[in-house]
Amino acid sequence: MTQEHAEIQCLNEISSGIIGCSIEVHKEVGPGLLESVYEECLCYELKQKGFLCERQKELPVIYKKLELNAGFRIDILIENSVIIELKAIERILPIHKAQILSYMKLMNIKLGLLINFNVPVLKDGINRFVL
Repeated sequence: MTQEHAEIQCLNEISSGIIGCSIEVHKEVGPGLLESVYEECLCYELKQKGFLCERQKELPVIYKKLELNAGFRIDILIENSVIIELKAIERILPIHKAQILSYMKLMNIKLGLLINFNVPVLKDGINRFVL
């Protein structure tokens, strides 16, 4: 197995674990709450499964070798390899997709999940992005 194949397999396992934890949170509390509630609950579930989970991680922007603190924060960073952007909104817009893709590029992260908890069935609120 090549190193690239092993990395992809590892990311897929992490992604599967994140989705499972997200479904558990959604089953337990349902739609209609604030993003911060889902963030807290999801981080709890992820930590229970043994994942390294960082909440509200600062994301500086590098512009021509100048580091700018532009106030960007990643909702959740898992295992330093997967970005989770949480929403609790009526529907995902193109700007939300652009946001997570930009965060992934800025951090050089290959996998991102945009999860909208404000849906009747959570699988309809999960968007997976790969760079």
